[in-house]
Amino acid sequence: MLAPPLRQQSLGAGRVSQPPCGRRTRTRTRSVTMLLHRAVIPHLRQACRLKSAPSRLYIRACSTDDSLQPQCPSLAFSGDNSSTGGWKVMGTLLGLGAVLAYHDHRCRATQESPHVYTREEVRSHSSPETRIWVTLGCEVFDVTEFVDLHPGGPSKLMLAAGGPLEPFWALYAVHNQPHVREMLAQYKIGELSPEDKVTSTLKTSDPYIDDPVRHPALKVNSQRPFNAEPPPELLTENYITPNPIFFTRNHLPVPNLDPETYRLHVVGPPGGQSLCLSLDDLYKFPKHEITVTLQCAGNRRSEMTQFKEVRGLEWNIGAISTARWAGARLCDVLAKAGHQLCETEAHVCFEGLDSDPTGTAYGASIPLARAMDPEAEVLLAYEMNGQPLPRDHGFPVRVVVPGVVGARHVKWLGKVSVEPEESYSHWQRRDYKGFSPSVDWDTVDFDSAPSIQELPVQSAITEPKDGETVQSGEVTIKGYAWSGGGRAVVRVDVSLDGGLTWHVAELDGEEQRPRKAWAWRLWQLQAPVPAGRKELNIVCKAIDDSYNVQPDTVAPIWNLRGVLSNAWHRVHVHVAP
Repeated sequence: MLAPPLRQQSLGAGRVSQPPCGRRTRTRTRSVTMLLHRAVIPHLRQACRLKSAPSRLYIRACSTDDSLQPQCPSLAFSGDNSSTGGWKVMGTLLGLGAVLAYHDHRCRATQESPHVYTREEVRSHSSPETRIWVTLGCEVFDVTEFVDLHPGGPSKLMLAAGGPLEPFWALYAVHNQPHVREMLAQYKIGELSPEDKVTSTLKTSDPYIDDPVRHPALKVNSQRPFNAEPPPELLTENYITPNPIFFTRNHLPVPNLDPETYRLHVVGPPGGQSLCLSLDDLYKFPKHEITVTLQCAGNRRSEMTQFKEVRGLEWNIGAISTARWAGARLCDVLAKAGHQLCETEAHVCFEGLDSDPTGTAYGASIPLARAMDPEAEVLLAYEMNGQPLPRDHGFPVRVVVPGVVGARHVKWLGKVSVEPEESYSHWQRRDYKGFSPSVDWDTVDFDSAPSIQELPVQSAITEPKDGETVQSGEVTIKGYAWSGGGRAVVRVDVSLDGGLTWHVAELDGEEQRPRKAWAWRLWQLQAPVPAGRKELNIVCKAIDDSYNVQPDTVAPIWNLRGVLSNAWHRVHVHVAP
């Protein structure tokens, strides 16, 4: 018995979306199979009509709906000998019909009873050796053969290997197109186990149990508290870092605050009046927007560790990101509370609503002169890239201090006060300070060094990655550059031979304002690969408008906390033969 015809296939972007049946077949085989399904099997009985005259044999193949086809093709065989040939063709078609009927049966069986996989099984398929599986919704796909064809490059798709596609598709709207889903359907191999479709809602006494869900692309340096950075290949994809992959630096569990009951306490001066501000109260202040790069003091600490052991999270080059922030200017809020500049030294102290089990909250401070200066543009921010702050980044209100180390950008802000001395917080007095390479943990005196505020000039290479193989001919190098204190980056120099010769990179991104260059510059360089070279030692260094330049090695700037790491960034790559 001949199998019934397959359902109408859908077309998209020049490809045919087939029902899933194990792993996908080759394009040519798929095309022939579809042609025979459409043109032969549905009407094979009707397609073969033998005339009584021995001189001709007609075989017709038409679609189910003749109106869909401009013309039904016909094959004519003339002469007595041709009649025998015609029967041979008929036999071949009948044989193919039987094969395709079996194929159709297998596909239908697969559709009716798809293979079921657990998330653990999917996670085990994350490399070309084990094959590369991903999920979308409750469906499982084997995309091994598509990795090298991915328009964004293999490395982008590999970020999702063994896990869900949704977090990555959310970053790029192009994925929300019908033809993309049709293309993906070709790689379906089964579905997720029902037990793995629902996230567990079990609660425990763990203080981190209520932490938000994070993007899987983030490279985790610690889970509790959560600290993570975006991979280099995503870091400079956009001038503005998407919220889900903005680097995360937490010191304590993330508080889950109710915006309706949130209050910010601003302590007034002696004889003045303190403020208790709701979100609606903050919205009444003039809204100010600025693009600001935040960088952790420990960015690139891993390079110091390679030279000599330090204490701290092993940040690579991704503890830096850029966003468009919006909120009330701190100077406006302080003025409302009655504060003004004074001749004696003073500090604005910030206290967060995140705390440890003893009730100790995260705290930091900045000089009052910076806080009260409208040109310094310090914000009490409630928006990040046009959206309410994500929980990991301080919802509902955080401090944003342009040009200053990230440790002072206190999140989940609960209290602001003006004090004669800087914050007594551990993170202000006993952390985030730089020391001589000669100082160790037996001799360190934290009171002898100032707290880090403005950061030094910085740059790093994001593409290609260390150890990667590049093609001969021409190489494209990309990266970022930034300097603290509003100092603009005026040049980025790149070397392909470890610093013997240099090229000047092209700067991208927003133009920077004098003394208010709060955001990074992205840069790139296209340079010829020297003939005969089998490897490249790529180096970059940035120069700011005060002509500060990065040191060439880590050795003279090494310190026991591994902060302020800004030596020339180096990447070693191989050149394809």
